[in-house]
Amino acid sequence: MSTVIDTYLTNEISPLPFCPGCGHEPLLKALDEALVTLQPDPAKTVIVTDIGCIGLSDRYFTTHGFHGLHGRSITYACGMKLARPELTVIVLMGDGGCGIGGTHLLNVARRNIDITLLVANNFNFGMTGGQHSLSTPLSGITPTTPMGNLEGAMDLCGTAIAAGAGWVYRGTTFDKDLPDRIAEAITQPGFSMLDIWEMCTAYYLLHNKLKKKDLMDIMNRNNLKYGLVANNLRPEYGAQYRATYVDTATLERKPHTIETKFSNNVTRQTGIVIAGSAGQKVRSSAKLLAQSSMCAGLNVTQKDDYPITVMTGYSVSEIIVSPERINYTAIDTADFFVLLSVDGLKNTKSRIKKLPSTCTLYVEKSLKLPHTEAKIIRLPLITTAKKINRLSICIVALAALVKDSSIINLDAFAEAITTFQKPATTKISLKALDAGSALIQTGQEVDSSRRTVHNKIFNQPKGELK
Repeated sequence: MSTVIDTYLTNEISPLPFCPGCGHEPLLKALDEALVTLQPDPAKTVIVTDIGCIGLSDRYFTTHGFHGLHGRSITYACGMKLARPELTVIVLMGDGGCGIGGTHLLNVARRNIDITLLVANNFNFGMTGGQHSLSTPLSGITPTTPMGNLEGAMDLCGTAIAAGAGWVYRGTTFDKDLPDRIAEAITQPGFSMLDIWEMCTAYYLLHNKLKKKDLMDIMNRNNLKYGLVANNLRPEYGAQYRATYVDTATLERKPHTIETKFSNNVTRQTGIVIAGSAGQKVRSSAKLLAQSSMCAGLNVTQKDDYPITVMTGYSVSEIIVSPERINYTAIDTADFFVLLSVDGLKNTKSRIKKLPSTCTLYVEKSLKLPHTEAKIIRLPLITTAKKINRLSICIVALAALVKDSSIINLDAFAEAITTFQKPATTKISLKALDAGSALIQTGQEVDSSRRTVHNKIFNQPKGELK
């Protein structure tokens, strides 16, 4: 037989840490009464708070407590409830935090996640000096509205209902039935919210004459309904999600794996930079190179850089291949550099100037380069790609790189193309692969004005790297 819990407030920390007359204390006592009525397991109950006077509350309950950033308590609560649906999750938030985290309120109401939100609404930021909040009544005097608030207060209940909240209550800390309303809210199968109006004796009452009856007068003047504002139950998000997605996860699914089918000649972590224009398939082609390197048994990372606009400006991809685990994913000094267009040149010009003699630069022959110590191989990339498909230019360039460097076999590149591309695209890419590899020796031009000595470290047998 389980023991009846007569209070969920701890007797180890007392008294409650609020100013005399503050509404937070009767609110917490009402919550305690509600929990005593419901008798939830303290080990399966979580009170979530954030910054603000009400945020001091979580440590005063014998349940689990979670304290986070200002205005973010709803997000933490949603995560807990979705991860652990058996938990009873209650959020304590001030009107200040509710304003800061307004989008979280909208989304939890829209999704209808099964948490209960208690808004301790005292019309100001009580912890930070009494500044006005989104709920400060019209003409309300605060340190930031010394001549009276000119903004209309936000209807928190109306906002939540408009976003989809099904169970919404507006009341005060003077309501004798508040514990019952809180208990009712907790038992609702979905998101429930209580907008609980109260007094801030430290700040708001210093500048505004406010009594119990005045709270009701403010509601009436603003046509705000008192009591249960909405009771429209609808399916709870977490239950729907688990039924739709989680339950199907038990179905047999074969994970997508990339098998090692080819060898490689890479003896150390090697960086490859590809710079071109948006629309030249830089990112997707770089991904194919990454996938082909994985087919050759290498560890791979890929990072992409491009502007927010679509089909305009530069596009840069960085590929790292390594026989060992990759812990540092930045390319400080590139081993290979591919340059396709003016956009790519503009974006990487400073990097090109710093390329060492150990780097090989594969570049569209029409581009004018800044001085660099890298070995430069000029290739007719644009004219070659036009004969196949203008969007194949990056595949052409990467095929030339693979053929020249021998870091992997061209067959590994072909394997990635046939495995990961659509059939219609595969035919074009394979033609580009053949055309690009054919440019080496037949179509390449080594820039005589630059260093031409290139250490073929990647073609050396392992153990002979110098």
